[in-house]
Parts: sequence; C-alpha cells; structure tokens
Amino acid sequence: MTSAYTLATAPGTFSHAHIALTACVTGVLALAAAAWRLPRRAWIDIAAVTVLSAASVYLWRASANMPQLNDDGLPGFSANDWAAPVLTYVFLGAYAQLRTPADPRRYAQARALAVIASLAVNVITI
Repeated sequence: MTSAYTLATAPGTFSHAHIALTACVTGVLALAAAAWRLPRRAWIDIAAVTVLSAASVYLWRASANMPQLNDDGLPGFSANDWAAPVLTYVFLGAYAQLRTPADPRRYAQARALAVIASLAVNVITI
C-alpha cells in the first residue's frame, strides 16, 4: 500500500513533495526579488512574479520528471535544471504581454532575478 506522502520514487525521479518544495523555494526567492525591484504599489505584479515563478518550476519539473531529463549531462546540471528557468522566463514574459506591468523596466529586472533564482534553486535542491 502506498501513501500520497511517501518520498520514495522510481530511480532517477523526484517525489512530488520534493518538486513542490523546490517550487516553493523558487517562489519565495522570486517574491524577495520582486519586492526589492518593483514599486510597492505594484502588488499585483509582485504576486504574479511569485506565483508564476513557483508554478512554472512545479509544472515543468512534475511533467518532465523522468530519469533521462534528471540525469546530469554536465557535472551538476541536468536538462531539467536548464529548462525550468526557461519556462519561468516564458511564463513571466507572457504575463507582461497580457498585462503591462506598472514599471516595465523594473519588472524586467525582477523577471531576470526570478530566472536566476529558478536556475539556482533547481541546481541546488534537485
């Protein structure tokens, strides 16, 4: 009998709990970056950077959680480590095209920092 909370997974894959933790850490770092770079009145943009960064990491890592993509091609870096930040960039870019941020220049800075955080968290935690 298996439990939804078990951390055991197939070899070469990660549990959904581990992936969710990675996404949460990414979201917290993205929140810090957005709160630092964006004006306080732009709370919708700050929330969007936070939620979209965490969601992009979770959705990518959960959907591409297979040994072939989790194996390190370069020492310390897997294909998933590189791809998750790309999806973060795409999610945040799509948001900016659908709803113009309060301060586009500072939003671009927050987006860049969120992508860097996404890469760092994916390399370090997964």
